[in-house]
Amino acid sequence: MHLVPLPRDLHMFRALRLALGLVLLASTPALAQRGGGGGRAGGPPAPDPFPTVIPADDARMIALKAEAVRLVDSLSTLTQQMVDQVFSFGELGFTEVETSRYLTGVLEKNGFTVQRGFAGVPTGWIARWGSGKPVIALGSDIDGIPKASQKPGVAYHDPIVQGAPGHGEGHNSGVPLNVTAALALKQIMIKEKIPGTIMVWPGVAEEQMAAKAYFVRAGMFKDVDAVLFTHVASTMGVTWGESGAAALISVAFDFQGKSSHAAGAPWAGRSALDAAELMDVAWQFRREHLPLTQRSHSVIVDGGDQPNVVPQNATDWYYFRETSTPKVKALFALGDTMARAAAMMTSTSVANVRILGSGWSGHFSKPIAEAMGENIRKVPTPAWSEEDQQLAKALQCEIGVRQTGLTTTQSAGTSGTLLESTTGGGSDDIGDVSWNLPTITLTYPANIPGLPGHNWTDGIAMATPIAHKGTTAGAKVQAMTMLDLYLKPTILTQAWKYFTDIQTKDIKYEPLMKPTDNPATFLNQGILARYRPEMQKYYYDPTKYKTYLEQLGIKYPTVRACPQTGAP
Repeated sequence: MHLVPLPRDLHMFRALRLALGLVLLASTPALAQRGGGGGRAGGPPAPDPFPTVIPADDARMIALKAEAVRLVDSLSTLTQQMVDQVFSFGELGFTEVETSRYLTGVLEKNGFTVQRGFAGVPTGWIARWGSGKPVIALGSDIDGIPKASQKPGVAYHDPIVQGAPGHGEGHNSGVPLNVTAALALKQIMIKEKIPGTIMVWPGVAEEQMAAKAYFVRAGMFKDVDAVLFTHVASTMGVTWGESGAAALISVAFDFQGKSSHAAGAPWAGRSALDAAELMDVAWQFRREHLPLTQRSHSVIVDGGDQPNVVPQNATDWYYFRETSTPKVKALFALGDTMARAAAMMTSTSVANVRILGSGWSGHFSKPIAEAMGENIRKVPTPAWSEEDQQLAKALQCEIGVRQTGLTTTQSAGTSGTLLESTTGGGSDDIGDVSWNLPTITLTYPANIPGLPGHNWTDGIAMATPIAHKGTTAGAKVQAMTMLDLYLKPTILTQAWKYFTDIQTKDIKYEPLMKPTDNPATFLNQGILARYRPEMQKYYYDPTKYKTYLEQLGIKYPTVRACPQTGAP
């Protein structure tokens, strides 16, 4: 790309900068919390930074993969039940009590041993089956989104419980996918006497980026050879190299002031809320002069008790995001400076700065991604029904995006880059795991394209045939890739060589939280205490109903006429 000299006319330059920004925004794929683009540039492909050799499937492997696909299909009813069950719980981060009890129960019933309460996280657990090497760990997130309660299969806003949380990110499907793949592989490993260990683990409080770094610190992955992570999407895919996700620091600034009667003696008080608000105002002014790659957002979670008492305490909760760990550290340092400046302006103090969550930008294994890409090509796009497409297009109309329906094209497989992202976006604390051992993330087509993410719309498909079919398709890819790692040792050898010689050659992992920090397990407890009694009335009962749609009495799909076309 050649450099264009800056225009002399300042107005022309500003217009050019705005136009360039719009082009960058338009080219950025949306993927909910994970959002953001990968910074992949156009032009001729770059030289391969690490050529890999993925052994071709021999006759035995072809037969075993066919058997894995058959077994996954045979488990489709259990997969559907797990997806629907976890959807019905709708629990937020650190409150995934029913979700964890249910999923570990399924695993224990199928011969896995379970360790609960890992790393001081009540809903953190590890399930293991088998023995010896290699140890392949299957992970996915399990937490929901605030105020995302939504009836599945209904293409407009219709909460199950008004104001309650729900699975507006689709995290109800990932661990069911992994459990399905694990159970299929277990049968094959027993029959074929294949050595190795299957490990299943949950991403707790991913929306708060608040657990995986602690899992790493507590040694969850110390004997693991590779992590196969999954995340819901609208297409099947896997990438290697820089993930395009942002590094993140989640931090609470606690301001301390002095209370007084807000009318009788306001001069005697010092408002902690004033400090929090001034910090926010200052940050908005500074935002203009920050790099385009940064993302920062905040909420005041404690602003006082009542208007006639000058608030002596206030808490401002910030998410700082940047494209790399050094950059996000610098952004956090700037925020800390502004917090202390706001305290000086209001004669208050910063009583505490609490790291509530953190995550590195991910970097994924090229050899494992390329092996998985070969398996993605073997799995056809799910056979979407007319009803599936009708739901998808009705929802797309409802939110005003192009009515493309569900994706029907076969995935291309694998892509990747070593270049740091040039656009900002979402985050996922799988990044911390990826900097400690070879890791990849499989995305699978269990949701509808064009949705905003972190929204009730993202839950509409997640207990319908769309989610059931997409999760089963993803489980097939996961199971076949597990076979590759257990039976083609050269893939893991190459994965660790890529990890040491390319990925971590010049960058060494260090956690973003302090050694004295502990998981913020208090988060979301109040919300679930408020809504759980009503939510419990709608928990799925698979002993009485085939599907959650049937239990809720929902005609699939339930849509209303699209004003653009007049069609239902």
